[in-house]
Formats: sequence, structure tokens, C-alpha cells
Amino acid sequence: MTTAVLVAAATTAALVAGCSGGRTPSDDGRGRPSTPEASRSADGTTAPVVGSVLAVKIDNVRAARPQTGIDAADVVYAEQVEAGLSRLMAVYATKLPKVVGPVRSARESDLELLRQFERPILAFSGAQGKLMPLINKAPLDVQTPEKVADAYFRGTDKPTPHNLYLRPNKLLPAAPGADALTNGFRYGAAPEGGEPRTSRTVRYPAARFTFTWSADRSRWLVSQDGTPTVTTGGKRVAPATVVVQYVKVRKSAFHDFLGNNTPYTETIGSGRAEVLRGGQSYDATWDRATAEDGTRFTTADGAPMNFARGQVWVVFAKA
Repeated sequence: MTTAVLVAAATTAALVAGCSGGRTPSDDGRGRPSTPEASRSADGTTAPVVGSVLAVKIDNVRAARPQTGIDAADVVYAEQVEAGLSRLMAVYATKLPKVVGPVRSARESDLELLRQFERPILAFSGAQGKLMPLINKAPLDVQTPEKVADAYFRGTDKPTPHNLYLRPNKLLPAAPGADALTNGFRYGAAPEGGEPRTSRTVRYPAARFTFTWSADRSRWLVSQDGTPTVTTGGKRVAPATVVVQYVKVRKSAFHDFLGNNTPYTETIGSGRAEVLRGGQSYDATWDRATAEDGTRFTTADGAPMNFARGQVWVVFAKA
């Protein structure tokens, strides 16, 4: 039976190659072929296209903390929003927590950032009226409280609007798996050339992130605005890799209800980055040619920059 399956698989692969004129699929910048029929897994074998990641917009003001479910995310992106504050986007692929939140509104920058993934599910609560048409036209599976009311609920632990939570299993039956992380990140052994570092702080006008290396846990302990970041269950948030990605942050065409301009974080292009892993800091370069491409990180000598396996935090800092 095993032999028959292998023969059938080989025949199918040959037919696919024949339909494409015998051409080898090109790498789309995310470590996988660009053909829609199949994707290339980490061990080099061909596998069916996987499901979509779940991306959730997370409230990150003091009143919203502690948050729920962010420790289960594969990637956490931190961006600057109005008035110099910050907001998070948690991306889930390998596992789904029972609850995530507090959930808040989306931003224009999210549409560009999320194009790295194959039609991701975006869970958020509200957006500016003029922005919603852009969100609805984007290659996203938009899931808001208005669309799937039973997936959201109001908690009693925080005041409104900082108490809206999501039940991920109402949006997708299971985690899609690591192959859904088409954002270009590479995982593996640490490169040469790192400098010892035990702490790193990134500042926004009205927020700051500090990552402190814990040799006991082999993780970077997160603190925000001078306070340790823990989940509602009391678990310290501790990614394996932290990326400080320097990007252009410009004004957008949108404002909040107080008249504060919404910053637009540009994630297409190239620039410098700092990668923290294993108690070391590495100078790196990031590059993303188009919206559909994943983000490539390379070391100072041009080699691919490997991340440590585990959660990754990417903090977008103004170049």
C-alpha cells in the first residue's frame, strides 16, 4: 500500500509539472513555491496548501492588561498607533488558545503587513468608517463581532471597550500548522557574530517595550511601560526571539476621534534590524520587495538570519 501511495504521488507530481510546461515553481520569498497547488515544507517535500493563519488585533493600553492568549501566538507584531501608544497583532498558526483579547480595532498598516500570509483571517473590533472599504477589499477573511457575534463576548474583568474577547475555535476548527506561517521567517542554529546583551528597550512617544534575557528560561522576558507583561493566568510572556525592525513610519490619511493622526508603518522595502536570541544581539538587514513577499532577514555577511524556535516578537521602530 505504501508503494502504491508513493507511485500515485509521483504520478500526480509529474502531471502537475506537465501542466506547467515542466517549469520548476519559483520561490515567492516565503520559502515555498509560488504555485497554488502545493507548498514546500521544511524538509523539502511537497505538501498541499495549508489553511490560513488567524491574526487578532490586541488592545495594548494599560487598561487592557493583562491580556489573554498572547503567549500562545507564534508571532506578535507591535506597532505605533495614535498619540504615540502601541497596539499588538497576534498571529496564530501552530496552536489556538481558548480565548484571545482584549480585541480592538484595525489599522491601515495591517493590510500591507498581512499580505505576507495566504488569505489570513483577521479578527478585530471596528475601524474608521473610511478604512472599512479598504479592509473589505483586501485579500482577508474579515471576522468582526458584527459578522460572527457568537465568536466574541464581553468579559467582566475590565471596563468597556477593553473587555472584548474572541473564541478562536468559533472561527476555524483547528490550528492550520506551521506551514501557514508564510512570512519568510527562518528557524535554526544561531549565526556567528553576536554580541552579548541582557536587555533591550524600544521606545514609542507614549509607550515602551523592554526585553530582558532569562538564562534560566532561555527566553526574553517582556515588560511594557516598566511593568512585567503577564497573561490573565499570571504567566510571564517570554518570546524566544525578538526583532527590532526599523521601518518608515509616516502619517496616514486617517485620524482618531480626537484628531490624532494614525501612523502608517511601512513594511515593504528594506532596512536594518536587530535580532535578539540566546542572550545575544545580531545586526541584521530586512528586505521585503512586494506585499506578497515574506520578509527576509540576513546577517551582516549576507547569510540568512535564523530565529530561535518559539514565539517571535517583532517591534516596528521608526528608522
